[in-house]
Amino acid sequence: MIITQTPFRMSFFGGGTDFPDFYKKHGGAVISTTFDKYCYVNVRHLPRFFDYSTELSYSVIERVTDVEDIKHPAVREAMKMLDMHELRLTYEADLPARSGLGTSSSFAVGMLNAFYALKGKYADKKRLADEAIYLERVLCNESGGVQDQIAASFGGLNRINFNENGYEVNPVIIAPERKAQLNRNLMLFFTGFSRFSFDIQETTKKALADEQARLLEMLSLVDDAERVLTSKTDLNEFGRLLDYTWKLKRGISGRISTDSIDGLYKKGIEAGALGGKLLGAGGGGFLLFYVEEDKQESVHKAMENLLYVPFKFENSGTRVIHYTPESYEKRVE
Repeated sequence: MIITQTPFRMSFFGGGTDFPDFYKKHGGAVISTTFDKYCYVNVRHLPRFFDYSTELSYSVIERVTDVEDIKHPAVREAMKMLDMHELRLTYEADLPARSGLGTSSSFAVGMLNAFYALKGKYADKKRLADEAIYLERVLCNESGGVQDQIAASFGGLNRINFNENGYEVNPVIIAPERKAQLNRNLMLFFTGFSRFSFDIQETTKKALADEQARLLEMLSLVDDAERVLTSKTDLNEFGRLLDYTWKLKRGISGRISTDSIDGLYKKGIEAGALGGKLLGAGGGGFLLFYVEEDKQESVHKAMENLLYVPFKFENSGTRVIHYTPESYEKRVE
């Protein structure tokens, strides 16, 4: 039996510049962090006592005798890609899916990590990130950028740079006490709205050509944000930059925000937040605010109808947290 633990991520700056169509021409960069909310993938070989050979448990239960009959596209394509057979897979998570925190990519990374471990093979973080990108973007043909898989695999507060040759992951060098202060100044709220991000990502992808100047400005803000984090600049400038980049992102696609989200964001700013953003592709999910500690009670009250989710940054990325090797011989038909 294998159990993997894979963190969710929050992206601060540069979202949209991680689309291959953009970064292969202009370069791209994001600043993001993983935090202590996780998905767990439990995988083992299914005992041969049943009239089905594979059992999946996520939001539904699937029992099939042929991998091709699996409805979950990522599981189906991953099993085919890595030649996996006769599995029982269970998925659990600390936060809901389709909520803007890269949950599907965290699942893809954690599942691949579990599959390799079940086969008794080690896969490093880059391999897991690369193969999760290939799984979601090529085999499953889902629109979107490529930052989520990388963040979930590597973990930590990073600047991820993209170019025509691929990507590089650079940890943001920040004093521990400054990083802790940044963590304390961020407040996360669940709006209750969920959506399929790839629908919005498809709209965003189509808008990229028309919004090149806006995306180039969002790319430049990554440099500005990194300077704030790594220097002695007033940390509150990070919050103001979040507000600015959120307004830029809203202009890319009409589906990124809604009147309800805009109203909630406005209430947070009026209550004392210096900035914030809707995490992920847009359309719903989690609202993140940057709030000085003496204003947090006011913002908490303004968001009283939303679920507040305290969190702490994490640095580990995907991990195998339980490893019991199994011997397996493919069934002879």
